[in-house]
Amino acid sequence: MASKYRNSVCVLISLISCIFLHSSLAAGETNEEKTGKDGSITWQEKSIKYARIMSRVKWTPVAGSMPKRGGHFKAGTEYTGVPYSSVKSVGRYIGFDIYLKTFLAAVQNPKSVLYTETLYGKVKNAECYYGKVCSSYTSYALQCGIWYVSRLHTPPYRDGITLVEPQSAQSAKVGDIIFTPPQPGSHVEIVTGITKSKNGQITHVRVEESRPQTTTNTNRSVKNFNRHISSRGRKLYRITDLDAWRGNNKAESFLFPNYDEDNATPDINPVLLLDLGDWVPYHQDQNVKINIMDKNAQGVKTLVIKRGDKVVEEINQPGKGVIERSFSTCGDYTAHCVMNDGSLSQACEFAVCRFDFSMPAEKISRSQPWEINISSDNMNMIIAHLKSDKNGYDEHHVFITEQDRKNGKVVIPANLIQDKGKMQVWLIGENKYGRLKKRQDIIVNE
Repeated sequence: MASKYRNSVCVLISLISCIFLHSSLAAGETNEEKTGKDGSITWQEKSIKYARIMSRVKWTPVAGSMPKRGGHFKAGTEYTGVPYSSVKSVGRYIGFDIYLKTFLAAVQNPKSVLYTETLYGKVKNAECYYGKVCSSYTSYALQCGIWYVSRLHTPPYRDGITLVEPQSAQSAKVGDIIFTPPQPGSHVEIVTGITKSKNGQITHVRVEESRPQTTTNTNRSVKNFNRHISSRGRKLYRITDLDAWRGNNKAESFLFPNYDEDNATPDINPVLLLDLGDWVPYHQDQNVKINIMDKNAQGVKTLVIKRGDKVVEEINQPGKGVIERSFSTCGDYTAHCVMNDGSLSQACEFAVCRFDFSMPAEKISRSQPWEINISSDNMNMIIAHLKSDKNGYDEHHVFITEQDRKNGKVVIPANLIQDKGKMQVWLIGENKYGRLKKRQDIIVNE
């Protein structure tokens, strides 16, 4: 009897082990990238998981006016992977500026910015108000607090990274990146899967990237992978020390990216949604457009807008359609509906925030330190992002400390900026609902 019991237990354990192994391989894990003996997950395994949050998400537009390169996404068609759009300081990057669920909520609102606004012709290389590009995609996967543009992923701009030798599929590992030099634009991809034969030889390499029209993944044979990295000047790189490569730009130092929220299945509100989706920050006095949809035809009795626990406004018999308001008092808000049967709808959540900054003059000297004055309400200033209009490699992040916020200023070190001419200065703030950006320009002299 004891022998039969032991045999049954062994069979059960073997079955569970097979299921676990199958799940691991399906997730793209490789033999050489397993967790350590202490059970900790490697950063390479995290990079696979985080990349696939964005590349495997499925969504379906509810209107036909969502812009993409060369036209529009089709209403009622399911797409895989978040849309490509270089939103810069105007729109918002999915994963860095907003939750993934904020994008998914906006998709379900036919009156959202995804359908009513386009960045095409306003912002270079952009279409959708929400999107990702290659650099923000790989930086998100590699656990950065803000994206590194693709041309700054590699030496000499990053430490802790080396060229893979030989440049072939048999040398590739998950977490490796593939860099394509400017032609005129540069590009970066990430390796997220390795397939091996029974004798241990690599047979396929999976590569994922953000490119028009959505984030994609391609599982290449050895021959096709080698052909891919040997064309257009591409090079395969390996990050040997993630902390050295990231520097102070660590995702865990900020509220965003928020991988747990992005990986969870969101509960999208069927009764009302905001023009920016849900779970999202607005600038102070920015118009908030609340679309009452009542998709389940329950009937709406009252729209209730609250700041914290305080009722700001009640609108009786609002009907269906958009109600527009702006809010001068900063804080965290909700909007929900009381239905005709007395039940309460799910609440949309949003924040109203203020932040301002000023620079000492229209011109500064690159050889001298200079200050940016900052102030905010319901948002922490976190990053001063500086980028040259002339030289794409002259791009820098100055991380704002708690002491900087108390002092009301951030000091830009002397000689940080290399080139003369116009410099874009973005100030970035965040709270629990996302990030906001503001841009001013300044002229850099000797």
